Amino acid sequence: MEQNKTALIVGMAKSGIGAAKLLARNGYHVRINDMKAEIPGLAEALCGAAVEYRLGEDPLTLLDGVDLVVPSPIIPMTAPFLVEAKRRGIEIESEIELGYRYAKADFVCITGTNGKTTCTALTGELFKAAGFRTFVLGNIGVAITEHAEETRPGDVIVAETAALQLEGCTRFHAHAAACCNITPDHLDHFGTMENYIAAKRKVFDNQTADDFAVLNYDDPVVRAMADCTPAETLYFSRKAMPENGMFVRDGMVVYSRHGAETPILPAKDIRIPGGHNLENAMLSSLLALACGVQPETVAEVLRTFPGVEHRIEFVRELAGVVYINDSKGTNPASTIRAIEAMTRPSVLLLGGYDKHGDFHELFEVFRKSGLFKAGVVIGQTTQQILDTAKDLGMDGLLTTAETFREAVDKARALAVPGDAVLLSPACASWGMFDNFEQRGEIFKEIVRSY
Repeated sequence: MEQNKTALIVGMAKSGIGAAKLLARNGYHVRINDMKAEIPGLAEALCGAAVEYRLGEDPLTLLDGVDLVVPSPIIPMTAPFLVEAKRRGIEIESEIELGYRYAKADFVCITGTNGKTTCTALTGELFKAAGFRTFVLGNIGVAITEHAEETRPGDVIVAETAALQLEGCTRFHAHAAACCNITPDHLDHFGTMENYIAAKRKVFDNQTADDFAVLNYDDPVVRAMADCTPAETLYFSRKAMPENGMFVRDGMVVYSRHGAETPILPAKDIRIPGGHNLENAMLSSLLALACGVQPETVAEVLRTFPGVEHRIEFVRELAGVVYINDSKGTNPASTIRAIEAMTRPSVLLLGGYDKHGDFHELFEVFRKSGLFKAGVVIGQTTQQILDTAKDLGMDGLLTTAETFREAVDKARALAVPGDAVLLSPACASWGMFDNFEQRGEIFKEIVRSY
């Protein structure tokens, strides 16, 4: 118990709520802050934790007497109150590192730009099927601090760890960590790709030779992360056959390690569709196999795992048109993966919060795929998307909408039997929605109302 210590929690979304409850249970005087002066449901979410409410105030004015600051992951480390806290010698700790401090389980972590949520959910199912007491936490939607104290030695925390969460970590240690891929994202926060990549690499900090690193051999930036860790490195590849790792040969997924090869299952038997999901399946399998899950268990889970909500999720078929929810497509690279998984001409719902991404590659893929039929654009990035389409002579395929309901209605009107309507915005949801989950749920509600 930490007596006579004060913690300032800035940002009262899921991670802030989890951190506040954990610290209050452990004797801290907890001061909570958010840019919003009122947050409906916050008191209920805190479950009676004794906290000092300082909502709507400038956190720079709340540092007196504070021993620990836990900022929201979306707050850059250059924020004035964090700079001042550092100058004063106040400890700054990310929510995932705080959870790590109180957890007794081994951490198995997934980072990267696209595929993290699918890999985290699948990895969790692999460990559960093998009999491990498993907690699936982190950026997937449940704060690590919510369950850290429930864990015991021998348990496994499978954690989705985004760059925004890793940025402030210094002591966090993952027994097994993987990086899916790296493409431009969150440049509004990090400023440069170099800063973004450096934050991703922090998942491998503090590893030892007894740990495991799983890397995408086909992504040069990710492959080079092997130089950042002394852990045993395992690679997955769709294009090569790495000596230690996983690859496909003659249609069979093969696990290779220490000179021995083990066939896992035919690639066509993996339930989740698309080449990107083959990569996700191999990443998750390597994490599990490295930690002692048996190949037979891996094969069975890969045959049955249905995927995750909001990621290329079938909603319904109506009048010959299939509706797909890919609200998790929050950057152009993710939407590229979604359109590559399509088998029908597709009307896309595009646009949202501006993360300073570039859409030219996205429209190049649209043009080459032959499956991009039309797009309905909404949100803050509307003009940027329209300008990009014009640069490539594709602006005639786009229309705009003022509201999300109008956008879905217009997409429906543009689709004919045999088409798909695909929500894969290539942008974050902030500004119009609380999160991508809410955006996806509203899309499903609208579609099911037809």
